[in-house]
Amino acid sequence: MSKYTGVNQQYIGGQWRKGTGKTEIDLTNPYTQESITKIQGAGTDDIDEAYKTAAEAQKNWAEVNAFERSRILEKAVQIMEERREEIVQLLIEDAGSTYIKANVEVDFCISITRHASTFPFEMGGIMVPSVVPEKQNNIYRKPLGVVGVIGPFNFPMYLAMRSVAPAIATGNAVVLKPDTQTAISGGTVIAKIFEEAGVPEGILNVVIPELDEVGDAFVEHEIPRMISFTGSTNAGKHIGEICGRMIKKSVLELGGNNPFIVLDDANIDRAIEGALFGKYMHSGQICMAINRIIVQKDVADEFTKRYVEAAKKIKVGDPNDKETLIGPLINQGAVERILGEIDKAKEEGAEVLLEGSVDGNVMTPYVLKGTNDMSTAKNEMFGPVVTIIPVESEEEALRVANDTEFGLSGSVHAGKYERGMKFAQRMETGMVHINDQSVNDEPLVAFGGEKNSGLGRFGGEWSLDEFTTFQWISVQEEKREYPLQYEQLEDEKKK
Repeated sequence: MSKYTGVNQQYIGGQWRKGTGKTEIDLTNPYTQESITKIQGAGTDDIDEAYKTAAEAQKNWAEVNAFERSRILEKAVQIMEERREEIVQLLIEDAGSTYIKANVEVDFCISITRHASTFPFEMGGIMVPSVVPEKQNNIYRKPLGVVGVIGPFNFPMYLAMRSVAPAIATGNAVVLKPDTQTAISGGTVIAKIFEEAGVPEGILNVVIPELDEVGDAFVEHEIPRMISFTGSTNAGKHIGEICGRMIKKSVLELGGNNPFIVLDDANIDRAIEGALFGKYMHSGQICMAINRIIVQKDVADEFTKRYVEAAKKIKVGDPNDKETLIGPLINQGAVERILGEIDKAKEEGAEVLLEGSVDGNVMTPYVLKGTNDMSTAKNEMFGPVVTIIPVESEEEALRVANDTEFGLSGSVHAGKYERGMKFAQRMETGMVHINDQSVNDEPLVAFGGEKNSGLGRFGGEWSLDEFTTFQWISVQEEKREYPLQYEQLEDEKKK
């Protein structure tokens, strides 16, 4: 398609060019399954050049006036606002996003970039008292240097932008590696935006390699002082191990198995609406999506019956339709994986309350009823499948909610605020939303998980801390008295 001409290339040192890798990457529309464009993949030489170019450019970028850095971020916001519909259409075609989800994603990108535009003004220093007489202690916030960012396919633009924008704003240079399935919406369109905004050459680079060809070269390169990764827990563990071995920082936002709890005094209408949106938005391909619905028995029958009936009415299909909530899964492999998990759950005794269907990469809602031990409850579905788990009591609901290796997001519906808050504070998860659903993100909050859901936090002051480091510089203003027998030492030297 002609509109992708130019951005279907690597972006290194401010230049658009073909990669030197051996693999030609074919980007396809997840809904139509038609080819969008082809990209000559990056090789290890491209990765090396991108990092070296970034390291050289960063030296000057860190010294650029804070107002100028902020202006470039603000210009990037303006570009996204002016070209919203174009970006929305790209997300629909490149990532299989529905119109609803694509607009949410653009909103997220605008919000995080707008907030990051304030970061250049937070890069000063502070003076703190010293225990040593006449000593001045200064603590300076400084950029890390070069940051490597690895993005996923599900919210490709935003989950890259939430690292790219803060990193650039704080004086770092970035090398971004998007998922090959969403290389444009998760990579090169971001480069294009910042290029138009006026970011200097080399400050943002995008490389699109085939993983089988380059292996761990992106993470193992000696230049980046930090790797920001969003993706699967297994991949995140591997990246974390490499970063630990090389003494470089890592921020990892990984998988989730997010519970949606309905206590016996909950408003059932609100709970059903929240559960539908939190489960089926973007076909459930969201790390924060609801995976398990845990309901107290006194309201379980009513909730379940009404939820199933409502799930049948959700708009499914063409992501261009503005009312569609469930569009395509990213590829056929995802469809087959999810169907396999459903078959396992059936064998394990799960009751199928709503049997979905598949058309190409589009899957209609599946609703199962079972226990926390069934495959669809233990594993992150990343698709339009949910398992309803009835429980006897509030304490059992809490135990079941916490009985997972993950701890990213969750939600609890309760009739009384105090009850919901008490329950939420005992949940072993980084984020909990009372009388809402689990898919939430805002620019000023601490976003991140516990347990196998990751390390570090994005958003607000937490992003500022993640993408910077600190240097202590002290000044001894008057002669300091040291506890040394200096005169005695001088006498011994003379002898």
